[in-house]
Amino acid sequence: MKCRPGCGACCIAISISSSIPGMPHGKPAGVRCIHLTHENICRIHGTEEYPEVCRNLIPAEEMCGTSFDEAFRYLARLEQETLPE
Repeated sequence: MKCRPGCGACCIAISISSSIPGMPHGKPAGVRCIHLTHENICRIHGTEEYPEVCRNLIPAEEMCGTSFDEAFRYLARLEQETLPE
């Protein structure tokens, strides 16, 4: 499966703990990545700057659903499940 053009749910819903260009302390869950355009396209996708954590996130029907809202809810729930207790 390929990313749905203009979705960008993963660029908002999940946290990134590693440094990314322009965000040296990573990105908290629920915060829009600074590389996500208004059209929800990643400006650095496919470049050398594209973070490893993002490269390793593989789109799948279960995760992406049929819309941004479905993908966001799934990823937000997954993010909550991975928080330490």
